[in-house]
Amino acid sequence: MVNVAILGFGVVGSGVAEVLDFNGAHIERKAGEPVRVKYILDVRDFPDSPFGDRVVHDFSVIENDPEVSVVVETIGGVKAALDFTRRALRAGKSVVTSNKELVAGHGRELLELAGEKGVSYLFEASVGGGIPIIRPLEQCLAANEIQEICGILNGTTNYILTRMIRAGLSFDTALKEAQQNGYAEQDPTADIEGHDACRKICILASLAFGRHICPRQVPTQGITGVTLADVAYADACGKKIKLLGRAIRQSGGRVCAYVAPHLVDGEDPLAGVEDVFNAIAVKGNAVGEVMFYGRGAGKLPTASAVVADVIDAVRRRGARRMLWAEGGEDAAVSPEGLESAWYVRAEGTAETVEAAFPGRALLPRAGAPEGEFALVTGPMAQPELEARLAGLKALSVFRVLD
Repeated sequence: MVNVAILGFGVVGSGVAEVLDFNGAHIERKAGEPVRVKYILDVRDFPDSPFGDRVVHDFSVIENDPEVSVVVETIGGVKAALDFTRRALRAGKSVVTSNKELVAGHGRELLELAGEKGVSYLFEASVGGGIPIIRPLEQCLAANEIQEICGILNGTTNYILTRMIRAGLSFDTALKEAQQNGYAEQDPTADIEGHDACRKICILASLAFGRHICPRQVPTQGITGVTLADVAYADACGKKIKLLGRAIRQSGGRVCAYVAPHLVDGEDPLAGVEDVFNAIAVKGNAVGEVMFYGRGAGKLPTASAVVADVIDAVRRRGARRMLWAEGGEDAAVSPEGLESAWYVRAEGTAETVEAAFPGRALLPRAGAPEGEFALVTGPMAQPELEARLAGLKALSVFRVLD
């Protein structure tokens, strides 16, 4: 019998308890022995829940119980989650988490601590929710040198952009709709400003390239500046706007990682990923390009990934795992030097536009105000682009995915 403690009984935590319960027989066959929830840690009581009799309010009860071998952390945030995770690992308990903020900021430290104690720290659900990506990167693609990871990593922003593209809704209206449908929090900052996607690309970059990449090393731009005018201009050149997280291998073992809106060609598989779905494309030097697609969030999809890690922790008891090394300030390089085509929407005269971007065709848009221009540049790095824009009033500037 394997006893599990769940920290936090919100959406994901309650989903984990439900999956362990209704798929119990299947999980027992996979794990090789029964897996049951012994404790649920929360500040609240749940008298109407079938798991209400397992609720405790003091983490030390879990920490000091030798019968608990796996702790599932679904609290979120860093402060309490980091403290409890450290204590659980030091007590010789494997920890499974869906907490992207914690893994992005402290993953290397916690992996090292787990290795010292001979237990596992697992986080499949921290990036893709129900989409398997951590284990495939670690195992199935292990024979490859990863060249690039590029993906739609946030379902909320993808839903908002989809509604802007499909229904012609403004950003504000699409955001309100996402909140009404439960796809966006009342405070959507982490999603719409790109912080959530930033944490996820940090985890993927650290895993794929072997050095810890911190969120502060990843330039991040959200979607608050995307307008219906940009959507229309993108459509005029056969493209769609997507918020992408990218991590690209550079010379000397360094990584170029960033998050920003991109224009994506309509024929690219990423362009067809809509609503709350996520997709992650991985380029390996042997396999070429593979893509992982599915629901990036949600109660049961995320819980399924968490429980898969619980099964893995049961099977690998005593395993020592270190997935990446220390990073440092030289681990990441700025995307400023990364050459790409750019989408530019700006105000200026025909003469100033031609002087800045000679010979570039202008994109059409019905009802465009006088003096507004939009175009797609040739490949260039950011400093050159900024120099060319000096005589124009830039309204929107996004990379074009090559």
